[in-house]
Amino acid sequence: MFYGLGVDQESRCQHYHSRVDIAALKCKACQKYYACYECHDAMESHLFVATDSSEVYPVLCGNCKTYLSRTDYETYFCPNCTHAFNPKCILHKNIYFKNH
Repeated sequence: MFYGLGVDQESRCQHYHSRVDIAALKCKACQKYYACYECHDAMESHLFVATDSSEVYPVLCGNCKTYLSRTDYETYFCPNCTHAFNPKCILHKNIYFKNH
């Protein structure tokens, strides 16, 4: 379902492991959901490739395992289970999502 280094059942990894670090993000190249780009880059033979607007579900909630649109994710909580996501993820937005 999702991958990462030292990943727990809610997609927290060795790099990001606070209570709100529960969003796994999809790499366009391999189509796998990873806890973070650092885990992806350490575990795959290619670098993380951001998804574009054609990707319907670029995010997976680690808490309830619901696939989310970018719009859903950018509310910073899961619309299904209402668990909060880390608002600091905005700092990595350009890594995970192409602008258009």
